[in-house]
Amino acid sequence: MAATNGKRKIRYAVVGLGWIAQETVLPAFAETENSQLVALFSEDQLKREELGKQYGVKAYCYDDYDNCLKSGEIDAVYIALPNHLHCDYTVWAANAKVHVLCEKPMAVTEQECEQMIRAAKDNRVKLMIAYRLHFDQANMQAVELANSGKIGEPRIFNSVFSQQVAEGNVRLEAISNGGGTVYDMGVYCINAARYLFRDEPNEVFAFSVSKDDKRFDEADEMTSAILRFPKQRLANFTSSFGAASASSLELLSTKGNLQMDSPYNYVGELKHKITINNETQEKSYAAGNQFAAEITYFSDCILNNKEPEPSGEEGLADVRIIRAIYQSAQTGQPVQLGEFKRQHRPSAQQIIQRPEAESPDLIHVADPTGKS
Repeated sequence: MAATNGKRKIRYAVVGLGWIAQETVLPAFAETENSQLVALFSEDQLKREELGKQYGVKAYCYDDYDNCLKSGEIDAVYIALPNHLHCDYTVWAANAKVHVLCEKPMAVTEQECEQMIRAAKDNRVKLMIAYRLHFDQANMQAVELANSGKIGEPRIFNSVFSQQVAEGNVRLEAISNGGGTVYDMGVYCINAARYLFRDEPNEVFAFSVSKDDKRFDEADEMTSAILRFPKQRLANFTSSFGAASASSLELLSTKGNLQMDSPYNYVGELKHKITINNETQEKSYAAGNQFAAEITYFSDCILNNKEPEPSGEEGLADVRIIRAIYQSAQTGQPVQLGEFKRQHRPSAQQIIQRPEAESPDLIHVADPTGKS
């Protein structure tokens, strides 16, 4: 199907036209060589009309999803819907033999993740979770450093990821529906701890707090979690919807440490500060276009019949930890995690650099922070 496509380009439909899709995903296709945007899905008529015209593609309402999947006009979908819809729309596409690139978090529950994995396997289609940092130079060079021995054995991971989220934003949905800080922001910290330690945690302990603010009636304002890893290592992070924008990461090892400024950003510079034996050096990496990179990688997997590294299992690994964190925060007790083996981890071999795209005009969508 895709491999015989004349121009050797994978044809995508982007499903869901919220902030992240409009701001980053749609413009990213112009920076790929093996991928083509051919369709859009939204329930918003204005979005369909304006964005369909802007990108020169067909635009559908969700009622047409099944017909489009079966039309033979698309090879893959990029699912950028709210978290609680990821499972249904992934399974739907897989059953139509269409490949799926799904935004993170993969889904709301482990059961949904497993359903998505099963549907992809049963239908022999590729399923990838959109972990854009697995192709980012700064983060993957951090992985190489952590495992090089230059800073010794990694012992402690610390991270903070915060922003002010405007009232009414989809991120403030009930936690049971995939809203809340850990699904939205903590997932980056969890994933980073896992790829820097190259292991899976076996226990978590967490606290969630919210001040008296109606934004946080159903979602947490902030959550702090401690993850215990094998070899007696600890990772801790705080994710917040009620503090000024900040993101940082620190990996402390036996001979030195790595500090990263803005490790989870997709624009601007991502910075390393490496200290070994009291000597410090700094490096700066351009974010480039991480969305074009992940789309390029996924299309290459389809065209060359390779299994993507940020697979469904990678998405499941994080969701089971998120669920345990919220369980611990609710009960006030630590939660044990069963054994979970990952054979594939991201590395510097996956780095793909693409030039940044210009910011497009946005239709009927608001910055999650409430900025105009």
